[in-house]
Amino acid sequence: MNHRAPGQIPFSRAITGFVNYKTAEGLSLRTVSGYQDLLEDWVKYTGDMPVSRVRPSDISNYLNYMRTEYVPRRLSGDTRPLAPKTLRNFYITFASFFTWASKELGVENPVKEIPAPRFQRNPVNPFTQEELQRMLKACLYAREAAPSNRRRFVMRRHTANRDEAIILTLVDSGVRASELCSLKIEDFDPKRGALVIKHGIEGGAKGGKGRTVYLGKTARSAVWRYLAGREDGEEQGAPLFVVLRGRPFTRSSLEHLIKRIGDRAGVKNVYPHKFRHTFAIMYLRSGGDVFTLQILLGHGSLDMVRYYAQIAQVDVEQAHNRASPADHWRL
Repeated sequence: MNHRAPGQIPFSRAITGFVNYKTAEGLSLRTVSGYQDLLEDWVKYTGDMPVSRVRPSDISNYLNYMRTEYVPRRLSGDTRPLAPKTLRNFYITFASFFTWASKELGVENPVKEIPAPRFQRNPVNPFTQEELQRMLKACLYAREAAPSNRRRFVMRRHTANRDEAIILTLVDSGVRASELCSLKIEDFDPKRGALVIKHGIEGGAKGGKGRTVYLGKTARSAVWRYLAGREDGEEQGAPLFVVLRGRPFTRSSLEHLIKRIGDRAGVKNVYPHKFRHTFAIMYLRSGGDVFTLQILLGHGSLDMVRYYAQIAQVDVEQAHNRASPADHWRL
């Protein structure tokens, strides 16, 4: 019987082992699928060579191709080049794959010799207090009706309690969209305002990291009020937030809801993750520390938290410049 060294297996077979490993590790299906798609595209570009034959130049050349020659095929028809952040994600995928392959197949890690692509983060602009107030009002009431045969009137929306509770939960806890969609009634403690984000795929946590986050009095009261009006509001296994016929939200349906609320409120650039940015920056502005914030957000490193801290510090500097007593009193 012929045997070949583990590193001599075709790259396509190694992808299967890597994907199985990452799935068992508890990563979200979306993340694992992204890894798989990118690595399979790599095989189409380079050919199905043995894993041990991949050299740093092969990966560098591919990243350069994706940066300069590749034409994206987007549903919108947009053919702009890939964003630097996307190229960085490609690099991270290769780094993750070869970290696994070096341990599992005993091959050299070619990514170690390649510098990570640089990218500049897009500016993070949190919601203002006035924008949030307008969105909460848009949750409660439909647009003013102006019939020709009677006075103008405004009706309360039938999903008012649910939508208000969702907005307040997002901005008061900093949970990700996937995490909010995965919450069940049993995960909410109305007395403490605690929300349990379950570990692994079940909880929707990025990287499979479970944790407990908290809601203040306003948000926990809104969630309690919403559940009190539901027939299944005490069924512990039911989704915390539901769409029609008791089905849980998906990322897509949540994004659609949030966008519609923003449109009614006249607030631009509204998406679920922006509430997370707003929570983080307001937490630091209000005196919270970066280490606790890292735990609440479920980040594996302090990189993004430090970025939030930089933004918060700029806010402090600008506020002081506007409110300096010595300057205003011309001392």
